[in-house]
Amino acid sequence: MDAPAGVATLTGAQVREFASRAARPHAAASGGEGIGSEGIGGDALWRRRLRHDIRHELGTIIMLASAVAVADDIGAASRARVEQLLGETRWLDHLLRRLDGDDDDHLPGPERVRVDELAAEVVTGIKLSTAHEVCFTGDEAWACMDPVALWRAVRNVLDNACRVANGRVDVHVTADRGWVTVQVDDDGPGFGAAGSRGPASRGLASLGLGIVHDLISGYGGSLEIRTCEMGGARVRLLLPAAPAPEACGDDWRPHP
Repeated sequence: MDAPAGVATLTGAQVREFASRAARPHAAASGGEGIGSEGIGGDALWRRRLRHDIRHELGTIIMLASAVAVADDIGAASRARVEQLLGETRWLDHLLRRLDGDDDDHLPGPERVRVDELAAEVVTGIKLSTAHEVCFTGDEAWACMDPVALWRAVRNVLDNACRVANGRVDVHVTADRGWVTVQVDDDGPGFGAAGSRGPASRGLASLGLGIVHDLISGYGGSLEIRTCEMGGARVRLLLPAAPAPEACGDDWRPHP
């Protein structure tokens, strides 16, 4: 899809110039194993142990939250919040499983994803951690993409918007002419504006958008940035649409 006039469509090179590499543990100057070694003290062993500890802690959080969710001494509103927290931990578990099972060169195969429902779930979760007003509207929309990658993309865009917004973030999902659009508007100063929240905040936004670009471009999607009517940034994720289940039945498969 061609970008409309005046819209900045980010390329991989443009996005990556803002992103920084994650720090890795370094071996001792003498007597230690090099990074990537499979031996004791090597990077691979360190990562396996770290994943083990993260999974253990995540399991503890799930157990405690599940106990609260079924308790008799909490109200309906608190129960709903706990259930949403359990939903967040489910996505974290998906991410850990990807970390355990996939290498850096492998993209999970695309699936038919109900985009409006997934985006609404992300919005519900983000409302728990922000004082801003976050509004969602969405039409039924199906896309051809990996659901975990889409969750990560929408979550990163929303995190950025809530970080710089003055008080309001709007999320809108539409489907038109073979494309699904996830649009996020905020009432902040606009992407890249001088002094928006300081250099650190702009760096986080750039890194987050770099992640988003890589996640959706691998499935034929694209990223657009412009200014919205509220004066802040408008970030649009454009995703290849998939037919609704009732239109093609259960035998649908994405194009290779």
